[in-house]
Amino acid sequence: MDDVAAVAGVSRGTVSRLLNGGHNVSPAAAEAVRRAIRATGYVVNQHARSLVTQRSQSVAFILSEPQERLFEDPNFSILLRGCTQALAEHDITLVLAIAGTQDERKRVGRYITAGHVDGALLVSTHTGNPLVGELRSRGVPVVACGKPLGHEREIAYVAADDRDGARQMVQYLQSRGRRTIATITGPLDTPGGVERLAGYREVLEDRAEPRLVAAGDYSKASGESAMRQLLDRAPELDAVFVASDLMAAGALAELHRAGRRVPDDVAVGGFDDSSVATTVQPHLTTIRHPLDRISAELVRLLLDCIAGKPPAAIILPTELVIRDSA
Repeated sequence: MDDVAAVAGVSRGTVSRLLNGGHNVSPAAAEAVRRAIRATGYVVNQHARSLVTQRSQSVAFILSEPQERLFEDPNFSILLRGCTQALAEHDITLVLAIAGTQDERKRVGRYITAGHVDGALLVSTHTGNPLVGELRSRGVPVVACGKPLGHEREIAYVAADDRDGARQMVQYLQSRGRRTIATITGPLDTPGGVERLAGYREVLEDRAEPRLVAAGDYSKASGESAMRQLLDRAPELDAVFVASDLMAAGALAELHRAGRRVPDDVAVGGFDDSSVATTVQPHLTTIRHPLDRISAELVRLLLDCIAGKPPAAIILPTELVIRDSA
């Protein structure tokens, strides 16, 4: 900074004020400092700055799933990219942390609570995950993607309206004349799994028989397995609402192996409107939730929490997207 000040012909304090927001710096002095920064190749020492501000200028993206799920499920990469871009506007770095196992959760917990990041984004957090309580007890600002089951009043979160999205899909399947509608749920210790099943049941009421419900874990393989179970239990089914596009891809593969035509024999509806929806055959009728907007709101709420504001909740609407599978 002394070198920059000397080249610019201003005081060190003027350089400091410009680098920290430009308050009380004249336009001429600001331009002189910028030219000097370019000439000297000066770069802010973030370590030194963090000692003064007590901020690391980094945020953790904690994915509570096995590592391979990051690459299999396109939703996670979209969220990761969106949060990275939103944070970059504030010159904040995003640190990816995988916490799918007990050992990984312990390591991530030690890293986060040691002050290496200013806050954390919790993605795909399952009920009972001890990491949530640990971060809260240590005062780490956190925001969850999806309702943090059991902590809705304590933790800020951004969620799609999963229940209404499920209602839209089941009502649409009914409107197409489908009478025996099954469902493949997400994990029932996650908000998406719970809320999408609830929406399905609200529409069908007493026709939502237990034999028409099979659980998955959002992977393609679980969609295949759950579809096999449903065909064994209810061979007369004529529609299935699947709680994720990736599981729906598995369900489509299994229906094809079983000789069932889609949508002639069985209509299939998914959830996400991910890239998977238009790579499978037939193209998938699904529920779109706004992942780009979710990413932006996650970052906005986390920055508010880091600044000391109380936690808030945002629930965003979903939209039915009709294609060829139903």
